[in-house]
Amino acid sequence: MPSPTRRDRADAIRFLSIDAVQKANSGHPGMPMGMADIAEVLWHDFLRHNPHHPHWLNRDRFVLSNGHGAMLQYALLHLTGYALTIDDLKQFRQLHSKTPGHPEFHDTPGVETTTGPLGQGLANAVGMAIAEKHLATVFNRPELPIVDHYTYCFIGDGCLMEGISHEVCSLAGTLQLGKLIIFYDDNGISIDGDVHGWFRDKTPLRFEAYGWHVVPGVDGHNSEAIQKAIQTAQAVKDKPTIICCKTTIGWGSPNLGGTAATHGAALGEKEVASTRTHLEWPHQPFVIPDEIYASWDARKTGDAVEKEWQALFARYKDQYPALAAEYMRRMEERLPQQWAEQADQLLKTMNEKKQNVATRKASQWCLDVYANALNEMFGGSADLTESNCTNWEGMRVYTGDYAEGRYIHYGVREFGMSAIMNGIALHRGLLPFGGTFLTFSDYARNAIRLAAIMRQRVVYVYTHDSIGLGEDGPTHQPVEQLPGLRMMPQLSVWRPCDTVETAVAWRAAIEKQGPTCLLLSRQTLAFQERDALQLSLIQRGGYVLCDFADGKQPDAILIATGSEVALAVDAAKQLLAEKIQVRVISMPSTDVFLAQDEHYQQTVLPDAVTARVAIEAASADYWYRFVGLHGKIVGMNRFGASAPAKDVYRDCGFTVSNVVEKTKEAICAIASLTHHVGEHCASGVVSQ
Repeated sequence: MPSPTRRDRADAIRFLSIDAVQKANSGHPGMPMGMADIAEVLWHDFLRHNPHHPHWLNRDRFVLSNGHGAMLQYALLHLTGYALTIDDLKQFRQLHSKTPGHPEFHDTPGVETTTGPLGQGLANAVGMAIAEKHLATVFNRPELPIVDHYTYCFIGDGCLMEGISHEVCSLAGTLQLGKLIIFYDDNGISIDGDVHGWFRDKTPLRFEAYGWHVVPGVDGHNSEAIQKAIQTAQAVKDKPTIICCKTTIGWGSPNLGGTAATHGAALGEKEVASTRTHLEWPHQPFVIPDEIYASWDARKTGDAVEKEWQALFARYKDQYPALAAEYMRRMEERLPQQWAEQADQLLKTMNEKKQNVATRKASQWCLDVYANALNEMFGGSADLTESNCTNWEGMRVYTGDYAEGRYIHYGVREFGMSAIMNGIALHRGLLPFGGTFLTFSDYARNAIRLAAIMRQRVVYVYTHDSIGLGEDGPTHQPVEQLPGLRMMPQLSVWRPCDTVETAVAWRAAIEKQGPTCLLLSRQTLAFQERDALQLSLIQRGGYVLCDFADGKQPDAILIATGSEVALAVDAAKQLLAEKIQVRVISMPSTDVFLAQDEHYQQTVLPDAVTARVAIEAASADYWYRFVGLHGKIVGMNRFGASAPAKDVYRDCGFTVSNVVEKTKEAICAIASLTHHVGEHCASGVVSQ
């Protein structure tokens, strides 16, 4: 065939997408068919990447926020030379394939982030651009721009209808992210049909109001117009750009193009054949002529641009060896050599000071050490900085004019903040954390879920973690959030009871490859005394804090977290006065404890039939896995109340007397189960 044209390259994307969806009889062909021309220009003419090395540090980032069009990205990766074969494309949407129904970060080489929940890829792209701008400011030197790349993102109508798009695009304009370029697929169609009935936003005006550079009215099927729009976008250095591309969904389908019928279903064999005829594509399914492959192949140019960067970095390393070493350490997510010593010293200091403070304040003390020891720590809060205590000594704020800062005032944007943090983590080089109240984790939950799916090192600082926040009342007092977070796979949750456990929790979050939630109190919590062995065991998620049975089998085991640990200890002392010997377990992280070996778990919670009571100011049902059906739980089965914390605790049953009563009930229940009524039941102290 003659030298391939742009149309030939774009049609290769279209028909790989059509054929894969048709073979799977599942998927979304319309978007890839409509955005193929835009993708061809971007990927063929502008995108700096290397298929031989998908994670080359200074590559441009490409995010497919409208992730239902995954076959567009898979076709591009395959055609440009990534390790994604034609057989992989034939396995689209099949079990354990490299081509799942939506882009998955760990499954497919070249995919930068998991997308599909609309709008979140856009937020990730904002996070990547924030990271690029910060790292460039910190590490670049005159004539040595080792951090210098664009973040490109495809979005659709659905992404812009999702509220998160407002949160993140408003912030992106404020932060002047000039290396962020968004392509809006304005095809006017969503699943329910013509969006005119429910989406009439004047998108160019909306983004102008955000402070973006807007390129409106681009014909998304005109390669020259697209090319010119990208060049215009790259020339603007102080604003993110949105290129509004008018396209036809399912472009090329003679009977279904421009309709919702192409959005989320295979075209059908008859329409596929008609599309081949209409677009004059004579090739069989999954067959791409060698000339088109050669025209698309980006491996040679990718090697060249990476080699050019490597030479640049070598010069940088010669002139700035310490900076080069620090840059590589951070991009490789290695902690500095002195890290363990610094963390150990902080734990020792916390243990020696024995201070009674809220764990949110203890967290701030940790940040004073950790954030100054680790320059990759990059914080923020959703307009609750002073309440979350997420600021630290020497902290400087990241702004549009000062990108060297390591703290973002995200504003009241919990969902946007969390998804942006995912993008920051995905970029690498920074360890993001952000704060809000625990009850507002509900706003952010889907972003937390994607962080867990992708196993990204992101830290969510959730303060005001219980009814103990008091007067703000039920709307601000979390109840069901805590167990809900614990049930999420690959998410670690810590609820420390004092300064020492807070230091251990922060260290665990920093060292973990995956997301962590730190649940911290508003109210002051009592310091708990520990010996050296107990200090060393906190990191295992659960340990024996007090044992009033002197190493023998206790009458009962009390398990508590966070602010309720002190309550458990006080109740244990009261029970001892009544000659009932109990063991108190502090369990700041149930997921970490459950990951321990069986022998250790048995030393803390032996299988021996013993009464167990769990105490936590949150929904109760989660704890049955620890106390069994015959155990008791002092927890929440209602919402809280607006009153001083001590009054709310009393009203909800978190008192020494109630814990003592529940413990006796648990002892009697076990006694009845084993047909042995002990003295505490037989004496009538507790009725069976």
